[in-house]
Amino acid sequence: MSAHSEVPVVRAADSEADQRRVAGALAARGIGRGDRLVVSAAASPALLAVVLGALRSGVVPVVLDPALPAAERADLVADADPALDLGDDPAQLIGDEVADLAPFPLARPMHYTSGTTGRRKGVWSGVLTDQHARALATEEIELWGLGPADRHLQLSPLHHSAPLRFALHTLLAGGEVLLPGPFDAARAARVITDMRPTTTFCVPTHLQRLLREDVDWSGFRMLAHAGAPCPEPTKRAVIAALRDGAVHEFYGSTEVQFTVCTTADWLAHPGSVGRARPGRTLTTDERGQLWCAVPPWSRFEYWRAPEKTEQAWDGDRVTVGDLGRVDDDGTVWLDGRREDLVISGGVNVYPAEVEAALDAHPDVVESAVFGVPDDDWGQRVVAAYVGTATPDELATWARERLSPAKRPKSLHALGELPRTSTGKVRRLDLPGVLGL
Repeated sequence: MSAHSEVPVVRAADSEADQRRVAGALAARGIGRGDRLVVSAAASPALLAVVLGALRSGVVPVVLDPALPAAERADLVADADPALDLGDDPAQLIGDEVADLAPFPLARPMHYTSGTTGRRKGVWSGVLTDQHARALATEEIELWGLGPADRHLQLSPLHHSAPLRFALHTLLAGGEVLLPGPFDAARAARVITDMRPTTTFCVPTHLQRLLREDVDWSGFRMLAHAGAPCPEPTKRAVIAALRDGAVHEFYGSTEVQFTVCTTADWLAHPGSVGRARPGRTLTTDERGQLWCAVPPWSRFEYWRAPEKTEQAWDGDRVTVGDLGRVDDDGTVWLDGRREDLVISGGVNVYPAEVEAALDAHPDVVESAVFGVPDDDWGQRVVAAYVGTATPDELATWARERLSPAKRPKSLHALGELPRTSTGKVRRLDLPGVLGL
């Protein structure tokens, strides 16, 4: 079977017709601005139509992972307090009646944070003014240069904020979206080669697996990646495979977007995450936490958690707890999350710095560094890694590149690192995986 026959293609005009029918069904049910609608379904044309039709009616879709255990899903639905729960069948809301749509989404979807620590929090932006709605959509479309000629390849699940954002704005810009289903490297390679998408968003795990396939990358004008640090060898291989300037990285979270890193910026500053997006300014505080001043249409609160909202904001500046540095030229470097910080013998050890040193070894694919309790040092530094290097070889490598406090006290080779569905390493799971 060819890639063409097995991959749904969502075209902007077709989706808009379905969005109008979604808007009609919502109006008929009396569901309006600020109400929430829960859906937890696999990627499909119907899911995109429901999300965009709701947003352009001022209804806030709460997009949940369809693989959630029933009890966890029930907790999140109860917390979201929706006017309607579509379950895993978004098509049921595409009715016969049609209604008008706003030109741009009047809200952002509410996602529950899927970080590696803590209880999930709903990220709520409410209903936007028309002016802010236009500014929000225009910023995203112009930043990535999206237009009617774009064919976006969907590689990541739509219940995550970044993949959904790229798909929605491609349709809003008049382009089309390819939905090849759950990620499979061989299938994705065929789609890239045969259907020649122009844009995609992915995480580094996707890139590592695609680089092992026979892929014709030449159709891409823009490949954006985020979600987890990208090992330098992987990044350089992708830059070499694509046309000049096509590879972009960005730093953001479910809550807010911070930076963009072009190919040129990364080559000039390998390992950085670029500079602030337009309209934003990044600074650090005395603890090394990154704060970002954002435009009004990027504001949010944590749903029904005012104390967490208050901790995140200082005027128009917001933090999600990440640690980093900002150079004089505005280049941003990440040191990890505050909860990932390892304090060994009173020395702050940033996992990202140690991982960068280990990942530079030619026989290491990627690594993850974390701390475990230690009676003498408070915590000791431990590393898990994927690759063919032996622990002794890697320990010698680390001794030549890291100060004593930062060197892993033990190194453990694994077939793969445990991850969230967005590609973030589950550091808290590693001690259990390794029996530490």
